[in-house]
Amino acid sequence: MAAPRLFRSLVRSETQFTSCCFTRNISSNNDSRMTMVQARAMLMEMVGLNAEFSSSKEGIAEDSIFKNIPKKQDGLPVKSLQDSYREVYIPLGTDISLRSKYTNFYKGIRFGRLLEDLDTFAGVICYTHNRRGEGLKSPLSTVTALVDRIELGDQKITALSDIKLTGNVTWVGTSSMEVTMAVQQIVNDEWQKLMNARFLMVARNPLTGSSAAVNPLKPNTPEEEAIFQAGERNKIIRQRDAQISLLKTPPNEEETLLIHNQFQQTIDLKSSTFRIRVKPENSVWMESTILKNLFICHPENRNLYNKIFGGYIMRIAFELAWANAALYSKSRPLVRIVDDIAFRKPVEIGSLLFLSSQVVYTEQSKMQVKVHAEVVVPESGSRETTNDFHFTFDSKCDDLPQVIPKTYAESMLYLDGKRHYES
Repeated sequence: MAAPRLFRSLVRSETQFTSCCFTRNISSNNDSRMTMVQARAMLMEMVGLNAEFSSSKEGIAEDSIFKNIPKKQDGLPVKSLQDSYREVYIPLGTDISLRSKYTNFYKGIRFGRLLEDLDTFAGVICYTHNRRGEGLKSPLSTVTALVDRIELGDQKITALSDIKLTGNVTWVGTSSMEVTMAVQQIVNDEWQKLMNARFLMVARNPLTGSSAAVNPLKPNTPEEEAIFQAGERNKIIRQRDAQISLLKTPPNEEETLLIHNQFQQTIDLKSSTFRIRVKPENSVWMESTILKNLFICHPENRNLYNKIFGGYIMRIAFELAWANAALYSKSRPLVRIVDDIAFRKPVEIGSLLFLSSQVVYTEQSKMQVKVHAEVVVPESGSRETTNDFHFTFDSKCDDLPQVIPKTYAESMLYLDGKRHYES
């Protein structure tokens, strides 16, 4: 029986790293090109909310554009893939102070900063798609529901030259939008795509928090139709993956046999008991790979809706995962894939955010690291999961130790990590 995520892998192979979102020919020599700083300022104007920290919705309630927000798409303007296309630049080649913000301690790019920028850029693209009328302000609030997939190529992204982000809406449902983006840099005197990213965004009514309809999307060319249909397949894959989650269904026959064989390798046959466990050569118990961190959620890291910025959460989760992978492999691992980051609920200002990372699967030089995020409300002590993050790292180490689960719960983490790795 094939692994449950095999279907996902086969479908995604049609849109691998060489594929791209819709692009338009806009001159890269344009002196008026928009920077990420300008994009954030434009996003603030699009959202139309007070940038000052406040938990009040009075300003929203008083603004007429936030009233009578439709839940159906009937009568909304139909948009094309071209309408939401955007380019944003990060001028690392000329702005030295900005470069220091993006440079890591071994003079490479801070990948977590790019995650923050992609989250912001996805918001700009969605607000561009949903513009209605002549005004810039949008009646909708748009939030990140899922980071479906981020893939990096073999060419490293450097912090020494300009970065260009391009992207557009490539599929829409009733209230959801798939945004496909690319990260580019100049290699051999021309812009080359070094990273693909696909986010799922959802629109909400700022007053009620309920779902809101987004502008319909109509492909106009065979190329655009193929891109739109790929988005439709991605939706089906997400629904299928949710149904076969190990939290809901048991492992398949192949996975069950794998866990049993792995368990047998850790039994001391001389003792004739299941209680005594031995660790195979060049292996590490999964329980010993846990690395945790805690963050106090201050207003400094809020988004325009006065919740903690999702890009910030992704950055600190990635940096914890990278540190864990580095400790495990005793190397400087390279991130290859970011997969299935689901934003289950917003993180409130004043919460305590707990992050727990763990190496859950290894194969050859690769590691699958999972980060679990949960918020704790100090006043009540209540705890609730907000995110699960999945990162694939390459250690470039041929003798990477194998991670071994000891309990049934760890075996499920192992199988889940294996599914993500094989996808």
